[in-house]
Amino acid sequence: MRLLKTLTPALALAGLAACATSPQAPNPKPMADAGAPAPIANYDWHISLEPQEAGLAYGVANSDEVKLQLRCATGSGALDLAALLDKPARQLHLESGGDTERYPAVSEDAGITDGAYAEAAAKTRDPVFQRFRRLGWIAVWDGETRRTYAAHPQSLADIERFFVACK
Repeated sequence: MRLLKTLTPALALAGLAACATSPQAPNPKPMADAGAPAPIANYDWHISLEPQEAGLAYGVANSDEVKLQLRCATGSGALDLAALLDKPARQLHLESGGDTERYPAVSEDAGITDGAYAEAAAKTRDPVFQRFRRLGWIAVWDGETRRTYAAHPQSLADIERFFVACK
């Protein structure tokens, strides 16, 4: 898959260690009333800006493992997504502040760890990404498990810079 093959060293910063999760009902609903999740120590969003491409990855700095990655050709408005899931999935289910989207996905074995990478395409203008841009957190549903990826205050500007680069 193009997304995984084009990982730059700067985007290989994110870690795979488990984030806060909570089991949910079989048909998960958006968690708008749950409030914003707290950032997790040592986990954050990391940006990579190149003249033709921008990337944003969630994980541990100086690690070669990725939890969630967003990439775009600068100015395109199109996103390539990759998320590490426990099992292969046919969709990538994202949520931020009550907005939720499900994207058709292709999965492949993660290789370096248990699980699978799910890859999908999206648009920066999709409500879930606009909410992520405003709130600084996004959740990935992995079956019945919800994993939240919240920015530390110092990385909120990088999230905005990423979306400005992608447009």
